[in-house]
Amino acid sequence: MSELHKFMFEGLPVRGMLVRLTDAWQDILQRRREGGGYPAAVTELLGEMTAAATLMQANIKFNGALVMQIMGDGPVKLAVAEVQPDLSLRATATVVGEVATDAPLSHMVNVNNQGRCAITLDPKDRLPGQQPYQGVVPLFGDRHEKLEKLSEVIEHYMLQSEQLDTCLVLAANDQVAAGLLIQRLPMQGVANLDGSGVVRSDEDQIGRNEDYNRIAILASSLKREELLELDVETILHRLFWEEDVRRFEPLAGEQGPKFACTCSHERVSSMLRSLGREEVESILAEQGQVDVGCEFCGAQYRFDPVDAAQVFMQPLKQPPATPRIQ
Repeated sequence: MSELHKFMFEGLPVRGMLVRLTDAWQDILQRRREGGGYPAAVTELLGEMTAAATLMQANIKFNGALVMQIMGDGPVKLAVAEVQPDLSLRATATVVGEVATDAPLSHMVNVNNQGRCAITLDPKDRLPGQQPYQGVVPLFGDRHEKLEKLSEVIEHYMLQSEQLDTCLVLAANDQVAAGLLIQRLPMQGVANLDGSGVVRSDEDQIGRNEDYNRIAILASSLKREELLELDVETILHRLFWEEDVRRFEPLAGEQGPKFACTCSHERVSSMLRSLGREEVESILAEQGQVDVGCEFCGAQYRFDPVDAAQVFMQPLKQPPATPRIQ
């Protein structure tokens, strides 16, 4: 069963989370296998993205969708992981060329160092005129060196967006997608450790807090195989047996991470309306019907001329889904 664990280090400005996606991750892959499946390296990348997006959503408690996208100029044109506030999740990737079994991140999406990672926060109940927030970071480091680990890209994003040190360990295969997040908490500010209610810059603590640095070094020693194969109890004990760790009730089952797709007939109808009547009518003239397949779950939506006519008689209610017209 997929589960997410939260914990804190008593008396220290450090918190952590560990997620293990099993059935939820296998649900995603099973739907893709019906269309041929992903190469092993893409499976690993998409699994790491899904684990990371789950950790980030649980970390910020955002009332809306958190969408992580990686795009570039390699054979993997786009990879997307989306997590809702209730930790329901979905993921997909668009692969247009050959991907070697052991292909690194740069070979998949960052051949010419133009790749990007975007994190979008899309509010559930948008106010009039409100737009989703999006942060974008490159897939290279401070010296323009190509980054080969997704964890390094996300750590860079977290440092830029929150000005807080973050350590992230990710791993995935065709059975499990998992991640461990360690983050330094700000020492001052509303709802922070000292409770002073004072809000001021925390940037002078970046890289300097000895407690965080010690715990981050311990977390970084976790090997990929350990993260994939060991249970949560064993991992936390091996890493932090000398620390005073306070754990919270794990989120599992209906409260934890699970696969769910937000596609629907109404959302696909909205997408067709956004294409315009002329475009839809040209598809009907050529094919006799419009077939739309969801990239995330594989659901098929079919619109004949009568269905299509009804689409343009309905008001636009929802934003487009992420479909594929066949």
